[in-house]
Amino acid sequence: EKSQDCMYLQYCKVCQSYKAPRSHHCRKCNRCVMKMDHHCPWINNCCGYQNHASFTLFLFLAPLGCIHASFIFVMTMYTQLYNRISFGWSSVKIDMSAAKRDPRTIIPFGLSAFAASLFALGLALGTTIAVGMLFIIQMKVILTNKTSIESWIEEKAKDRIQYYQTGETFIFPYDTGSKWKNFKQVFTWSGIPEGDGLDWPVRDGCHQYSLTIEQLKQKADKRVRSVRYRAVEDYSGVCCPMTKGLKTFFTTPCTEEPRIALSKGDLILATRGLKHWMYGEKILDSASDGAIRERGWFPRKCVEKCQYDSEMDQQADGEKKNR
Repeated sequence: EKSQDCMYLQYCKVCQSYKAPRSHHCRKCNRCVMKMDHHCPWINNCCGYQNHASFTLFLFLAPLGCIHASFIFVMTMYTQLYNRISFGWSSVKIDMSAAKRDPRTIIPFGLSAFAASLFALGLALGTTIAVGMLFIIQMKVILTNKTSIESWIEEKAKDRIQYYQTGETFIFPYDTGSKWKNFKQVFTWSGIPEGDGLDWPVRDGCHQYSLTIEQLKQKADKRVRSVRYRAVEDYSGVCCPMTKGLKTFFTTPCTEEPRIALSKGDLILATRGLKHWMYGEKILDSASDGAIRERGWFPRKCVEKCQYDSEMDQQADGEKKNR
């Protein structure tokens, strides 16, 4: 370990080691992933340094296969319905029991087959649109040499600078300035990405720890902006609680992030929230410092803001006005 690693890199308590630049810990895989983009439930794996190119090619080829399937479904329904449709002055009739043309089809095309083909066509078109949009998003981040997580970090950096009016400018260190060079870092003829996943080419004026330093600043900022709450109701940690009201039930966060169970009297440090839900970390006893942190969503109805935090907020607002 270098002295700079201990100073600037984030320490993972689960893996008990320092995270390499651009690495993040995945709760699903229970390990740190180099250049992590996201965890994909469809492949049951993380998209990162080793398989970013393969995953993007999958997003490109899947819509092509669905387009091909859609063409087959459309032509099948067209050829089967061509001699079965009769047009009247004010109506269109489809006779599914009409005699088939010679030569007879190997597979009979009845009403159930038509319904199944129509349903499959809808699935194919929906998959084409959804996965095609994901492919466009991935190509945008690849051409700027970012990941989805790093794009989010960059947005939070701009928000932090604007909030505190520090006057600094955040420059993403890994964007080479050339879309072709950024593209080649992910896609290679051998299928093996460039580099070792630890050291990366950086822009002038930046270094290997520029992004991790910004992450540390954002974590410190999150601790400053977080608000302490106390649980006033028990919460079992279920995704859609029926006993916390219909609004809480129907507005549950659509995310893979976990829920945390609460007992009356628990202290929670909330960092963000929605109208009926909040996200935060349960404050554990000092005796359990080595324990894994419990973070997740919980209903806003189950907690109330601690009184002394409200007084501190009023003092902070007064100081901000005096400035």
